Amino acid sequence: MRFARPLHRIAAALRRARRSTGANTTAHPGPGTAPPESGRHRIPGAGPAANRRRSSITSAVVVCAVLVAVLALRDASGPSGSEPSGTGEECRPTELLEPPCGAWFGAFVPHERAELEERVKEYERRVGRKLDIVYTYHDMSLPEGARREGQLLSPEEQRVGEDRMLLLSWESKWWGGTKDQQPTWKEIADGDLDATVIDVQARRIRDYGQRTGKKVFLSFDLEMDTRTPDNGTPAQYVKAYRHIHDRFRELGADNVVWTWIITGYLNHGDLFKGMYPGDEYVDWIGYNQYNYYRCHRTKWLTFEQTQTATHDWIRENVSADKPLMLSEFGSAADASRPERQAEWYAQVPSVLKGLEGVKAALQWNHRDPGPHCDLAVANEAAWESLREVVSDPHLNQPTK
Repeated sequence: MRFARPLHRIAAALRRARRSTGANTTAHPGPGTAPPESGRHRIPGAGPAANRRRSSITSAVVVCAVLVAVLALRDASGPSGSEPSGTGEECRPTELLEPPCGAWFGAFVPHERAELEERVKEYERRVGRKLDIVYTYHDMSLPEGARREGQLLSPEEQRVGEDRMLLLSWESKWWGGTKDQQPTWKEIADGDLDATVIDVQARRIRDYGQRTGKKVFLSFDLEMDTRTPDNGTPAQYVKAYRHIHDRFRELGADNVVWTWIITGYLNHGDLFKGMYPGDEYVDWIGYNQYNYYRCHRTKWLTFEQTQTATHDWIRENVSADKPLMLSEFGSAADASRPERQAEWYAQVPSVLKGLEGVKAALQWNHRDPGPHCDLAVANEAAWESLREVVSDPHLNQPTK
C-alpha cells in the first residue's frame, strides 16, 4: 500500500536517527565511484492487529504518537514471523500491479530467446516456486523478422506471461548494429522512430492487453544515468521518455505499468533528479544494487548495506510514495568462504520488510563482464538459502 506522507516523515526521522548511530549506508563500491557500465543488459536474449494494545491519551501523548507510528511502519512492512502477511480481498493487486500486503518475487534468468520458457521453469524448479515476475531485455532495432531483440512481447514471453507478470526492459540501443543505427534520445523525442519502432511496439502491447486482459511492466532505458552523454543529455532523456509514454497512450496502450529504473549509486544523485520524468509519467521506481565484492574490487557488503541508503535517498529526494522495486539484486560469491553467499541471501526477508514501500524484488541470476563477476547462485547452500527466502509469506502474495 502507499503510505501517508506524515508517516514518511516519521520514517525519515527514524532513518536519520539510525544513521546517526553509525549504521552503514554505503551504496556504492567505493567513495564517490560507481562500477563502469557493465553491458550485461546488452546480452542478446539475455522479485494479531486486532489485539494491538490501544494506548490511552496521557501527558505523554507525543511519545505515544511516535510509538503508534513505529508500530504502523512495522505492520505495513510485513510480519517478522511465519504468519501470512495477508489474504483475501485487501491483498489483491492494485490497478498498477502493486501487492498491498507484501512484495512480488521475480528474477532475470539467462536464456536464448527460444529457450525462455525452459530456462524459467528450470529456475523455478531450483528455487521451489513459480516466479511472480520474469525480467527480459530488448533493444530498439526494427521489430520485424526472425530477430527477437527488438520485438517486445515475443511469442515466448507471451507464453511465459500467461501465468506470470512480465517486466520488459527496452533500451535505446541496436545491439550489434552500426554506429548510425544507434538511436539517440533526441531522435526518439522528435518522433523519428515513431513509425518504424515506437508505434509498432505500442500496438503490440495494446493488442496483447486487449487479447489477454494483462498488463506489463515496461522500463525505458534502465540505468539511464550511465548512458549520458552518449545517448544525449538528461533533459533529452526526459523528453524521450515522455514522448514514448504519450505515444503509447495516444495509441491506446493503456496496459503499461511505467517503471523507471536507475543504478542507485548515490554519486549519481544529481543525474537521478535531472532524469526523473515526473510523477505523472512514472508508476514504479526501481534500482539495481549488488554486493559486487571482488567483481569491482570492493569490500563485502551485506544485503542491507546494498539497499538501505539508496532506498532512503529515493524516498527523500524523488518520491515519498511510489511503489519501489529492487529491479536487480544479488551477490557475488566468496571463494574463500563458500557459505558466505548463502548467509547473504538469508538476510533478505527481514531487511526487505523494513524497506518502506518496496513491493518487488528481482534476483539477478547471471554474471557481469569481468573477472570475479559471476553473480549467479553459486552452490547448493546458496540455493537452499534462496529457497527459504522466497518461501517467506511476505514474498507470496495473491496475483489475482
